[in-house]
Amino acid sequence: IETMPEVIGVQKGDILKELRKDRRLTQGDIARLLHTSRQYYSDYECEKYALPLHHLEFLADFFGVSTDYLLGRTRVSKPYPRHR
Repeated sequence: IETMPEVIGVQKGDILKELRKDRRLTQGDIARLLHTSRQYYSDYECEKYALPLHHLEFLADFFGVSTDYLLGRTRVSKPYPRHR
């Protein structure tokens, strides 16, 4: 079985870390927002675990980016328009 290559060569954990640091937040700050432990959030940034969908959606809204951007599928961070 072949694995899918990185679409743009950026690791998802690096994107999360950059967004967090740009806002001068700690892993503990983000963990509290997600109602999880700092260690568990750290594991997301290290890509030990995949983000659950509800955390992915929350972080995209919190950081004002698209889920595709958080997943490293695009370099365009602007979120899509919301459905009404």
